[in-house]
Amino acid sequence: MSAFKRAPVSAGPRRQDILAPLRVAKIVSSKPVLPAEIISTILDYLPVPDLLHFARTSKRMREMVYDDTRWVQRLQVMGCWNEAEARKRFEEARHKRWKAQQARHAEAAKRVGIGVDGVQEPTRTSVTLFDADWEEEAERASTDAQPKQRQASIADGFDAIALSSSGQMSSTADQRPREPESLLSIFGSVRSTRGHARQEYGKIYGALAPFYFDIARSKNHTDPIIFRSYRDPEHQARMLAQLKTFAKSDMSQGWQLREGKLDALTEVFENAVLREFENGLQAGDVEGRVRKYAYVLVSLNGGQAGIDLFIRQNSIFLEKERLGNPMECIDEASAGNISLEPSHAFLGRLSAAFNEQVEVIDRVFPPMANVLLPFLEGTGDVISDYLTLLFDEAHQKSIEWYLKAVSGIYEQSLHFAKSLRPTSTWGDEFYEAVDRMIAKIFEPHIDLYLGEELDFFKHRSDAEVTEWKKKLTEQDASMESLFMSNVNRQADKRDFLTSFKRVVMMPVNVLPTFPISSPFGFSKPATAKALVNGDMHPSHPASAGSSTRSSTPIYNAFAGGSYH
Repeated sequence: MSAFKRAPVSAGPRRQDILAPLRVAKIVSSKPVLPAEIISTILDYLPVPDLLHFARTSKRMREMVYDDTRWVQRLQVMGCWNEAEARKRFEEARHKRWKAQQARHAEAAKRVGIGVDGVQEPTRTSVTLFDADWEEEAERASTDAQPKQRQASIADGFDAIALSSSGQMSSTADQRPREPESLLSIFGSVRSTRGHARQEYGKIYGALAPFYFDIARSKNHTDPIIFRSYRDPEHQARMLAQLKTFAKSDMSQGWQLREGKLDALTEVFENAVLREFENGLQAGDVEGRVRKYAYVLVSLNGGQAGIDLFIRQNSIFLEKERLGNPMECIDEASAGNISLEPSHAFLGRLSAAFNEQVEVIDRVFPPMANVLLPFLEGTGDVISDYLTLLFDEAHQKSIEWYLKAVSGIYEQSLHFAKSLRPTSTWGDEFYEAVDRMIAKIFEPHIDLYLGEELDFFKHRSDAEVTEWKKKLTEQDASMESLFMSNVNRQADKRDFLTSFKRVVMMPVNVLPTFPISSPFGFSKPATAKALVNGDMHPSHPASAGSSTRSSTPIYNAFAGGSYH
């Protein structure tokens, strides 16, 4: 037998259960703690490089970052998005997809031997059942064959933008665009296409962000790369204007500081251009420096500062006293009547000077600059100052002078408005603006004029009526005295009595004469005459043909007898 003996088994460490780690482990949920709305708000305030890095963390974050509405909002802030154009492009793209789908269906029908019209066609031997799988595999292979982008660059709808270790763009003074002139109209190349807003914003960002962040890092106004990339002042002004628009889309932390530095640099540049523009005006170099720097100012911010300087330095406003003195209308008044010849001459000189400056505006400023309307408003101020002084002085001197001055100069102003000429870019709307200017000038004087005119008319009418009454009274008195002086009282008395007698006798003379054969007639016509003469018992001489009958009762009654 063998002398080998097994060693006694001692109680060692207890064997651990394999499910123990699972019992101890805790399941950690992979769902985000923050709601999607809060995450979306946070993304709105992240810089663009951080946004694109954030999109690589997960598929869900990529969808949130690549959401088209996020980039459309940035384009809308800069004024680069046209919703009508986007809708039109969307409809066109959908129509093209529908056409392509119809073409694919037609091709598929031909492959299985069915024509487009449903006619059976012979099956092609070159087509197998695995053509669809082969096309899918070829497409996947072509996708895998594309070179991958470098990890230090961003190609998520943007141009390749090199990033530094801090996540910011590594644009230095030595890194300049290859074609700077092509970047001066970058906003004009932006298209409003739904689903591609990120790519369109990427074009703007890749062109302007290096200049924008370089200005934010610059120590003084000579450091920015923009003044070394562009030597022409007009190009510099156009780029600064684009950067000002681009700054509206900057929502990340520190945007106030970056925008403030851009505004300060723009102000320094504008002041330098204004000094050159003013020197050109003083030297009379209209076709040279004045025109050149006017275009620069318009390209920078619309040229409002240059327009204001041009109006302030214009001879019409600086030397308006040479156009005419309103007191000349008062001083040259003769025979109690105000003279309006000086005001007519004033408006004529002003019209000639205005038309001359209009030609200068056409030569100096670009067509898109609104120079004529502010210049016209300044001309209206010159006329208003002239007329206000004249009307106030005329009102103090005489109400009649004041009324004649207001009505007469208003008519002169209408002729003045017709004599003005607009610039080449204005049409009939210019004369509408001139009419509004004339109305604005006379509007402060309308109430006083109408009130004074009404009072003057009343007083003048009362005076005229009183004068007429006085003249009529005097005329009546003179006519009465004339008549009384030519009348003979005795003759007039006799004429009156004679007329009265005729009137009294008139009924007797018109009594009818009755015929003899009538039972009521008299024997003779003379009976009536006897009655009139007062002979109540007239004699009746006998005649051969007289009747011997007794008198009628009527006759006796007239004769004073009684009735038998």
